[in-house]
Amino acid sequence: METSESLRSHLLEGQAIPALPLALDENRQLSERHQQALARYYIDAGCGGIAVGVHSTQFEIRDPQHGLFEPVLKLAAETIDQHLAVSPRPFIKIAGACGQTPQAIAETQLARDLGYEAVLLSLAALNDQPEDAVLAHCRTVAQELPLIGFYLQPAVGGRVFSYDFWRQFAAIESVLAIKIAPFNRYQTLEVIRGVIAAGRHDIALYTGNDDTIVTDLLSPFTFEHQGAPVTRHIVGGLLGHWGVWSRASVQLLEQIKIARDLEQIDVRWLQRAAAVTDMNAALFDAANGFAGCIPGILEVLRRQGLVPTNHCLNPDEILSPGQAAELDRVCAAYPDLIDDDFIAANLDRWLS
Repeated sequence: METSESLRSHLLEGQAIPALPLALDENRQLSERHQQALARYYIDAGCGGIAVGVHSTQFEIRDPQHGLFEPVLKLAAETIDQHLAVSPRPFIKIAGACGQTPQAIAETQLARDLGYEAVLLSLAALNDQPEDAVLAHCRTVAQELPLIGFYLQPAVGGRVFSYDFWRQFAAIESVLAIKIAPFNRYQTLEVIRGVIAAGRHDIALYTGNDDTIVTDLLSPFTFEHQGAPVTRHIVGGLLGHWGVWSRASVQLLEQIKIARDLEQIDVRWLQRAAAVTDMNAALFDAANGFAGCIPGILEVLRRQGLVPTNHCLNPDEILSPGQAAELDRVCAAYPDLIDDDFIAANLDRWLS
């Protein structure tokens, strides 16, 4: 297992980290073969980590009738370790944890026992709690594994937190990174201000704002701390969007790292930013309030052969009317942002 400092360095370098989808067969049973293929795909695509047991993995894996939380985390961890053993490189295994404090602690302890190095902590179950209580929850879970904070947009179950919340959250010693995903520019700035105010240069900022990925990654954010300006960048992404077209996403991030070090940003990056957002609108089903988000991700992977179906554990969770046609449209419109050829060349190996 990586040390805390090596994990910090890895995250601060800026990584593409996809959220792992759940591969289900026609009977809505876990397809271990395809689940393993997904992990191998992300590694070979150049991703710097994988997040497991998060929204894209479907929160229903925790339900007793499915009982898939531990099996999916275990299978993913073993597959990652086996695949990386052939060609070792820095990589972070992140587990999602949610629920009230006892549940979050139990999930975090399980993740630690399975070899995960950090926990992405969902706070949605504490939406009715004051911020002080939420911070106490975070500090308690942080005693079990290093934390990655998670600012989730209210449209899909999150809540609005104050600037002062993020300043205090950033003061938790074991926080490695924050996934900023409120889908709101004002709230995004408050997270960054809070981290700077806490004096935490060692906390990596990651975008989860799937509607503005490129702009987040290109922008310098400068705020004053102790009388001097401090500039921070959102260095990478921990994204459901990057669970598809992952090779292209890794390449996009590397290009952005080069572009943001230049004195002037090429205006064509604004065009690229709009293209990525357009793709996300189709993928996440923004037109229907994100109702088809997970099926949209699975549909892309199904077309590529990486999963057998676009089924979710909840049979009512399906593609929205017109969503498949929208996926056709964006794939045709932006061929440089998809990776069908890369997958076709490697799929048999990943499935073997």
